[in-house]
Amino acid sequence: MVRVGLTTERLTRAGAELADEVGFDQVTVSELARRFDVKVASLYSHVKNSHDLKTRIALFALEELADRVAAALAGRAGKDALAAFADAYRDYAREHPGRYDAARFRLDAETAAASAGVRHAQMTRAILRGYDLTEPDQTHAVRMLGSVFHGYVSLEMAGGFSHTAVPSQESWDWTLDSLDTLLRTWTTT
Repeated sequence: MVRVGLTTERLTRAGAELADEVGFDQVTVSELARRFDVKVASLYSHVKNSHDLKTRIALFALEELADRVAAALAGRAGKDALAAFADAYRDYAREHPGRYDAARFRLDAETAAASAGVRHAQMTRAILRGYDLTEPDQTHAVRMLGSVFHGYVSLEMAGGFSHTAVPSQESWDWTLDSLDTLLRTWTTT
């Protein structure tokens, strides 16, 4: 018997909250059933299995993050847009570590193509138009920015920068300044 009030959307949101609490890799249908005090079988009318639940959480996180980045980018250009974009990702990862990990969950090609991941790439390319990059340099820059932002955030969240006298924020600002300089002065060789 399905409990009144259980919906796929409610379970997805609860799964995202659970991911922030215990880590995305620890999210299972069983753990979610415990949170709702229902039998696991009660959830299977809403989600197929743990992989389906994780996919839904990933899609939720990608959408939520894309909305946040879009709001941060509104009316900005150049370095201001680059910093707003980067800060939105960093802030989201700090506030929602499990959801941030979920946004990196490997999706099948069809699901990925229909996800907010496409919006992320479009917003990155929109920022790069302000730097006047052409292909294939623009694609290289998209990959570089994603790698730098994700790498920095991942190292920071793992405590990698906590044992130094230089504040992490100072290094973050230096990194963004350096990326802006690189993109503004880019030349094709």
